[in-house]
Amino acid sequence: MVATVKTQKLSVFRRLKLVLLPGLLAITTSVTIAGCSGTNEKAANPTSESDQQALDVNQSQIKTKVLRMGYQQAGDLIRITKVLEKRLEPLGVKVEWAQFAQGPQLMEAMNVGKLDLGSVGETPPIFAQAAGAQIAYVVGRRTTEKTGRGSAITVPPNSPINTVKDIKGQTVVFQKASASHYFILRALEEVGLKYSDIKVQSLPNVEASSAFLEGKIPVWVTGDPHLARAEKAGKAKVIRTAQGIGSPGGYYISNKQFAIDNPELLRIVIEEIDKIERWAEKHPQETAKLIAPYQKLPPDVMDLVISRRSYGLRAISPDLISDQQRVADYFYQNGLIPKPVNVQEAMLTSQQYAAITPPTISQK
Repeated sequence: MVATVKTQKLSVFRRLKLVLLPGLLAITTSVTIAGCSGTNEKAANPTSESDQQALDVNQSQIKTKVLRMGYQQAGDLIRITKVLEKRLEPLGVKVEWAQFAQGPQLMEAMNVGKLDLGSVGETPPIFAQAAGAQIAYVVGRRTTEKTGRGSAITVPPNSPINTVKDIKGQTVVFQKASASHYFILRALEEVGLKYSDIKVQSLPNVEASSAFLEGKIPVWVTGDPHLARAEKAGKAKVIRTAQGIGSPGGYYISNKQFAIDNPELLRIVIEEIDKIERWAEKHPQETAKLIAPYQKLPPDVMDLVISRRSYGLRAISPDLISDQQRVADYFYQNGLIPKPVNVQEAMLTSQQYAAITPPTISQK
C-alpha cells in the first residue's frame, strides 16, 4: 500500500479542519519560466493579428508588468504555443509560468500571493474559499459531450472490483480538494454508498501514478494524462468515468484584487486562450504533436488524451454560478468543508465581467 504523503502546515490555512489539509497542503510545485523553444508555427496562426491588436490596446490600462500563470500537466497547451507572450510582450507584460501537481496546490500558491491566474476544476476554488482565500472566478471552461471522459475511477486489470458498488471498504486514492473529490462523492451516492464507506488516502496524481502502475493501489480516482498512460500500458480497468457526474466544469481563477485591477489584461488573456483552444479542437492531430514532446508522452497516449478533451471557454453566467453553488453546498452537506461557502462572494460584478469577457466567448 502506498505510504501516506507527509504534509506540512501552511499558516494561511490554519482555520480549516484537518479534513481539508491533505487537499491543500503538500505543495509539489515545479516552476517553469516561459521560454520554451520549438513551438510549431502552425499553432500560432490563430494569433497572427496579435501585433495589430496590441496597438489597439491602451497600455495605460495595463497595471502590471508580469502575469504569473499557473498550470497543470493536462493544461500545457497555452504555455507551449506562447499565445499569451505573443500578445502581451508588445504591451510590456512578461508571462511567467509555474506548474503544479493538481488544482489544490495551484490554489494554495495563489492564496499566498505567488500566482495571478490559473486553471482548475470545480472543486479546488470551493475549498480555497472555505479557507478564506480571496479569489475570483474569471471565466468558465466549456463543457461538451466529451467532458468527463478523461477522468475515471480505475482499478488494476486483475482486480475483482467491477463496479463502483464493489469499492465499499476499499482504500481509494485521490487528491483531496481536487475535482476527483467531487467525482468520487457523486459516484458513491449514485450506488447508495456513503463517503464513510471507503478508506480515503489523499495523494496527488503525479505521486500515485507509479504506485498504481505497480499494482500497489486498489482503487484510484484520476484523470488524463495519467489515466491515458495507465490505460495504454494495460494497467487500468475503468469502472466509471466522470461523464454525466453533474459537474459545471472547470474555471480560470484569479486573485480577486488582481482581477479587479487588470480587466483589460484579463480580456486579452481570455480571448487568446479561447482562440488557441478552439483551434486545437479543430486540429487534434497537430495539437497532439505540439504537446507530446513537452509532456513526454508516447503518441498513442497523447492521441487518447486529445480525443477526449473539451476545449474553449464560456462566460460566467447566473446559471453557471448556480451550478457551482450546488457543488459547494454538496461538500458542506457531506461535512467536507467546515462552513457554508457563498460562491457569489468570489464573483465579480456584472460590469467587471463585461469588461473582462470578450464578445467571442459564449455562455455555454
